[in-house]
Amino acid sequence: MRMMVGFLRKAPVLQVRFNLTASPTPQSLHFLLDHLYLFSSSSTSISTSEKPHPFTVSYLINSCGLSHKDARSASKYVHFESPDKPNSVLALFNSHGFSKTQTSKIVKKEPQLLLSDPDKTLLPKLQFFYSKGASWPDIAKIVVCSPSILKRSLENQIIPSFNFFKDFLQSDKMAITVVKRFSRILLFDLHTYVASNMNALQEFGVPKSNIAGLLMNQPMAFMVRPNLFRENLEEVKKMGFNPSQMKFVIAIQAIRAGGKSSWERKIDIYKRWGWSEEEIRLAFTKSPWCMIYSEDKIMATMDFFVNKMGRGLLRLLAGPSLSRPVWRRELFPGGSSSVIEPVPGKTQSFKKARLSLRGKWEHKEMKLNDVAEDCLFNSENPFTISLRVSHLHT
Repeated sequence: MRMMVGFLRKAPVLQVRFNLTASPTPQSLHFLLDHLYLFSSSSTSISTSEKPHPFTVSYLINSCGLSHKDARSASKYVHFESPDKPNSVLALFNSHGFSKTQTSKIVKKEPQLLLSDPDKTLLPKLQFFYSKGASWPDIAKIVVCSPSILKRSLENQIIPSFNFFKDFLQSDKMAITVVKRFSRILLFDLHTYVASNMNALQEFGVPKSNIAGLLMNQPMAFMVRPNLFRENLEEVKKMGFNPSQMKFVIAIQAIRAGGKSSWERKIDIYKRWGWSEEEIRLAFTKSPWCMIYSEDKIMATMDFFVNKMGRGLLRLLAGPSLSRPVWRRELFPGGSSSVIEPVPGKTQSFKKARLSLRGKWEHKEMKLNDVAEDCLFNSENPFTISLRVSHLHT
């Protein structure tokens, strides 16, 4: 299967096979067929034919916030006659800032955690992430995303996996960033997938700093069988991307992040704005970011530049704005935010509102050329930039 639609047949430089592309949902990743046990509760060893236990069902509904249907389902995997142990588990989550909604999601996914020893089994794992720089809200999100982490060995699984990322990134903070992005990654055989694919990137000449950027921004991009990942690298290189440049890993991110249907919908959006297949190809090779953005952001961006800023198709393709289509930017850490909008009644004039570090809005009027320059980011690492569509707030 080919990665893109019709225009790719006219542009072999962009031919990529979709069956190599990771889906944004873990369940659809090809490699997970070999590891389904990581995503299903180990409690499934208990027969699901057992009748729900009335006390357990009642507790799950009244104390954990589960629906009647979810409580009946969960009660097939966990039974208790007394609320003492589950109460102590809920108390642990509550005392560390977990919301009732978050706790409910955790119990729904892994009901057997209610029978865990909160002090000996659960707390040390939470404290480990905290000791590495994760905030308690971050830890809650990590656990909600993958409650099965709390069922894995701290010494044999969690710490070695975390240290794998720390050793490569040389930073606890960066390693935590990876975990926050995709906490399930701690449950896999990292040497089989991540390490092999990191080595492949290095063999292709990708700088370590760019590999680190891809890892922190989209760790799931590495969770693919090494032979398929190498084929992706070969195909991106054939497109003309230079492995030594950041755009190479951005192109990898674009390919690994979306599926065929998503890619085709984005192609259709650009076509609706009058772009030809060749122009879309040129846009991608010039700025792979254009296929990373969500469909809503692509529509909003095209509307802003074409309708509000009056930038014609050729000028938009010729300029840098497609790769950085923002009218609000947020630089991390300690950066500033700015919003750019047209001035009513004035052709080619725009107003810029910049939020200073002191929290005050600063206003000035700009011309079109100045706006184009302002939309350029000067950061060495694009992965430190968060792009968001915004409205002007005064």
